[in-house]
Amino acid sequence: MKSTSIGRQAVVVGAGMGGLPAARAVADFFERVLVLERDTLPLDASHRIGIPQGRHTHALLAGGLRALGDLFPGFEQDLVDAGAVPLEAGRDLRFERPGYDPFPRRDLGLGVCAMSRPLIESTVRQRVNRYDNIVIRERCRVQDLVASPDGGTVTAVRFENSEGRSETLSADLIVEASGRGYLVNGVLESLGRPRPEETTIGVDITYATAIFTIPDDAPSDWKAVLTFDAPEKGGAVAVLAPLERNRWIVTLIGRHDEKPPGDRDGFLAYAQGLRTPTIYSAIRKAEQLGEIVRFGFPASFRRHFDRLEAFPRGLLPFGDSICRFNPAYGQGMSVAAQEARLLHEVLQRHAVEPEPLAGLAPAFFAEAATLIETPWAMAAVPDLAHPKTEGQRPEDLDQALEFTEGLFRLASQDAAVHKLLGEVLHLLKPQSVLRDPDLVERVEAMAAQA
Repeated sequence: MKSTSIGRQAVVVGAGMGGLPAARAVADFFERVLVLERDTLPLDASHRIGIPQGRHTHALLAGGLRALGDLFPGFEQDLVDAGAVPLEAGRDLRFERPGYDPFPRRDLGLGVCAMSRPLIESTVRQRVNRYDNIVIRERCRVQDLVASPDGGTVTAVRFENSEGRSETLSADLIVEASGRGYLVNGVLESLGRPRPEETTIGVDITYATAIFTIPDDAPSDWKAVLTFDAPEKGGAVAVLAPLERNRWIVTLIGRHDEKPPGDRDGFLAYAQGLRTPTIYSAIRKAEQLGEIVRFGFPASFRRHFDRLEAFPRGLLPFGDSICRFNPAYGQGMSVAAQEARLLHEVLQRHAVEPEPLAGLAPAFFAEAATLIETPWAMAAVPDLAHPKTEGQRPEDLDQALEFTEGLFRLASQDAAVHKLLGEVLHLLKPQSVLRDPDLVERVEAMAAQA
């Protein structure tokens, strides 16, 4: 990656899977990058308090893995060396959805890795630490953002440092990757500027996760399992995936009133009640490691920064601050990685401008909106199919659901369509490729046979 310096200092708020790739992206363009993290960061691949969802299943889709490989050449091998389990998503994953138990397994050329959230974050952090101009400061809680007197530029961050003292740090660019976006909303409100429009989908999911030792008699025809129930049957989702150190992670996801229990007997009973017996049969006699943990996720949201007429210079919301995805689809980390790669590309283009930061935010928002469109749509359509999901349903929702069913039916019979669908689901290609006229005609013909 070529680079051109455009500023003295950039500040990134948050050292998670949004902030760390973002820090790498901006490091080529600023003399110094300071990452402010409120947590104490572990020295190894251990869980930390600031990531309460970190004990649950995390997926890195092929598109996310490739984006991280572009930012950190050789990253996939780093993961494998750290213990991550390589998978061929089309062949090693047993994918169960109504009508397909399992969906045909084929080599689709979709190489991914399975690992815990702490392992991938630790691996990214190690790569970031190799950059002499990136400094991570722990136990620093950012309180607010400081704007110029005319309100046109965000110029500094105010935070409480590890010693409990207040500091104000000036910056040419502030990337807000803390996850919630409160800092951005706060500074917009203080300046009398409108907040971005927000689309919210109330999914109201609860998930429970347990870790097991992989038994000696584990099935040999798959390495991971993903099973979906029909929306009208409650829409439960369950995933079993391998982890480093010969372990399985199993996450059971229920919607609304269906809440997976946090005790072993209840957990197994819930697994036994899934539409297929695959996961229950695998874990019912397996050794459980540690306690079962639970987590709730009320709603996914998308903030439309690209629709704002103006935005303060020197500030860039990032990752979950722009869009927080339903974790059941495993898209969040991958989209953040792709946003970081996009940020590097946008900075590279703007570096040759007389004022490189002047149009940075609008350009990034426009291209990030396009990037987000596919994963958001791929999750929103099935989420809105559930009767209890809250959110504005598009007028063509029924047609979209029929098209999806026809597409999966065609993909089950046609390896080329299966590969194309896999590439879209793994964020390697945009959803628009599924609207090729010839393909649409074939899908509609297939749907009409139902």
